[in-house]
Amino acid sequence: MKQPRALRTRESIVQAAAQVFDELGYSGSSIAKIVERCGTTPGAVYFHFKSKEALADAVMEAQSRTVLPRLESQRLQRVVDATIVWAHQLQTDPLLRAGVRLTSERGTYQAHVGSPYETWVSILENDLEEAQRAGELQPGVEPRELAEFILEACTGIQMYAAATTRRNDLPVLVERMWRYLLPGVAVPAMITQVLTRSTWTLEPT
Repeated sequence: MKQPRALRTRESIVQAAAQVFDELGYSGSSIAKIVERCGTTPGAVYFHFKSKEALADAVMEAQSRTVLPRLESQRLQRVVDATIVWAHQLQTDPLLRAGVRLTSERGTYQAHVGSPYETWVSILENDLEEAQRAGELQPGVEPRELAEFILEACTGIQMYAAATTRRNDLPVLVERMWRYLLPGVAVPAMITQVLTRSTWTLEPT
């Protein structure tokens, strides 16, 4: 088990790498630039990560962990809240922004590039299965298919918002997605409840 100091050092390196990847992309980044941003030594970086690719993998693997700890809701409410928190954080969080950029740079970075999508689908599917057992979803809704659709929709909305407003309206667009989507997947009693309780105005900290 790594010591707390080593874990803090590793986290600071990942955060620095995320900032550099977000600003310069994978091909424009280097270990030297990450070392400079982090204010550490090359030896410290290579102690934790053997290559730039390994650093990019660490950034990708940390995607869901930046959102989920903020959530206290459950089942369908948690699915909706996760997308809202993600939309707000993506406006300012270098870790999430780096993940988006790395995912789009398939020509230069390919290692495990699909893993964040797979992780998110699994997380959403589990919450939706619980929602189904609790009677929150309409008959015929398949949790796996709905999880994939939500991820596909959020990915497209993110790309549109990035191209048109630099993601300034991303939370609004995600909210609009749910206002149209919920009536087709949730039982009537859940629609108003989810819309009322959702973290529409949650700002990143």
